[in-house]
Amino acid sequence: MKIQGIDDLKRIREDGRKKLLPPEGKIVVGMATCGLATGSGDVFSALCEEREKQGLKMIVGKTGCLGFCQVEPTVEVRTSQGERNIYQAMTPEKVASLVAELTSGNMPSKGLLGRITEDGQTEIGFYSKQNRLVSANCGLIDPEGIEEYIATGGYAALYSVISGMTPEQVIEEIRVSGLRGRGGGGFPTGRKWETTRQAPGEPRYVICNADEGDPGAYMDRSLLEGNPHSVLEGMIIGAYAIGSSEGYVYVRNEYPLAVKNVNIAVEQARGYGLLGRDIMGSGFDFDVKVVRGGGAFVCGEETALIASIEGKIGEPRPKYIFPAEKGLWDRPTNLNNVETWANVPLIIEKGADWYTKIGTKNSKGTKIFSLVGKINNTGLIEVPMGITLREIIFDIGGGIPNKRKFKAVQTGGPSGGCITEKHLDLPVDFDELTKVGSMMGSGGMIVMDDRTCMVDMARYFMGFLKEESCGKCVPCREGVVRIYEILSDICAGKGKPADIELLGELSAVIKKAALCGLGNTAPNPILSTIRYFQDEYEAHIKDKKCPAGVCKELTTFTINAEACTGCMLCAKHCPTEAIAGEKKKPHIIDQVKCIKCGVCFDSCKFNAVEIR
Repeated sequence: MKIQGIDDLKRIREDGRKKLLPPEGKIVVGMATCGLATGSGDVFSALCEEREKQGLKMIVGKTGCLGFCQVEPTVEVRTSQGERNIYQAMTPEKVASLVAELTSGNMPSKGLLGRITEDGQTEIGFYSKQNRLVSANCGLIDPEGIEEYIATGGYAALYSVISGMTPEQVIEEIRVSGLRGRGGGGFPTGRKWETTRQAPGEPRYVICNADEGDPGAYMDRSLLEGNPHSVLEGMIIGAYAIGSSEGYVYVRNEYPLAVKNVNIAVEQARGYGLLGRDIMGSGFDFDVKVVRGGGAFVCGEETALIASIEGKIGEPRPKYIFPAEKGLWDRPTNLNNVETWANVPLIIEKGADWYTKIGTKNSKGTKIFSLVGKINNTGLIEVPMGITLREIIFDIGGGIPNKRKFKAVQTGGPSGGCITEKHLDLPVDFDELTKVGSMMGSGGMIVMDDRTCMVDMARYFMGFLKEESCGKCVPCREGVVRIYEILSDICAGKGKPADIELLGELSAVIKKAALCGLGNTAPNPILSTIRYFQDEYEAHIKDKKCPAGVCKELTTFTINAEACTGCMLCAKHCPTEAIAGEKKKPHIIDQVKCIKCGVCFDSCKFNAVEIR
């Protein structure tokens, strides 16, 4: 059926509620990429089999990622009252007992991570300081079922827009909300929309940038896998405001599940008349095409992305003319990333005034981060702008594993900067991160402990950017390679005292002269690590030592005989059998056999293994 008005939407909403929370209850399995990678597909099959075998009345369904990737695969048992019981690290072997308990009318306690009440209250520490607005439906609805999205209020914002708002009013609402682009630049969304609408030329286009390529970042992937309709609804609203009839979702080629779920969502929206001609009987026409990315990191830059859609090589162009004025096929084009589009329905539904009450003065709303690295609780988190790094890392993230010491956190992807312990109480927003030499970026957040070498870390990111540079401009093509070579020499013990100054000079030139954002921000890891960890650079260059014990050419592991208890733990874990000694007697390391992997250092509980 085609949705023509609010009555049709309400009927589908009621049907969706029965699917979302049937009276007999429901078991759902997290089937996003993180869940599938840890075996949720087998868990889902086992649940379906045991349900039939044991005669359980509960429905078994699929959902996206709940965010707490550390505890995947997850299974959620929902009661008819709306309580959500989350079970962690589920395996096919554990399914039979889970189903047996449920069949008997009991809520199992074994493997229970915690509960989320109908009103969103939870005892799970990972979620305690989060404000899941954009990601609320991820892990709640079936991403392949449009009815469940509508059951949570989906497409109501679109109906409000096309039935009672002018395009100018929509743009003003987004402008007043203070929404800024979540793709990295933080440009005011309302201003971009207004510029595109006022630009001369037809047709106008809207694009969703889902070419997420930062190492350790997967926020956009999770949204597209778990709640693609929120992104589509935001795009349709944006197209109405801008005056566009055609849009594109440009999805990273390495995201097959996201591509699949977006395509399903597009077909479902078309089927209900939410895409295509005469949407909801309004006379407004808009449709979307899904384009798979070209497999290049630089295609996340908007002009390179546009070139890729046009069938050209994904290279950026100088921005003396902005895409809002001349973008796709030289027509006015509005490009926002996945998370930005997903914010739009919320703002329209609840109002700009509501949205402005969340966040800081110049950074409104929430932000989704991928919290990874040396952290106990890895996963996706959505927090209000202005929360401190300390709250994210220690309250939500659970601190550093193995009682090691926090050293730094890198935000903003490979072009971001490293933030130190003295900045842990820094409010996280667009402006504050920039002040200390980092950036919000798309939302990657990599935590490091005291076993991280900051020189090697900078070298890793420059190696990534070296490979991903399109090579179009000299500063990036040659400068990033030269920086990588200098860092490699420093890590190999071939560094010279003048290298630190040279790195600074090269970075300044690249930041000023590079063609696009990749080159402009590429030196950030260098500048921030020199700024806060210059002593490590000097140790590598002057003392020919790596304080963290990471750079093999500069590291020697030895055992302090006075501290060694002879527990034999280091010898047990050594992959090359380089450690010898009797039980309860001091051990020694054979330096010929030692490959300097650091396993002995990490496994010793008595601080007997030392770095020299």
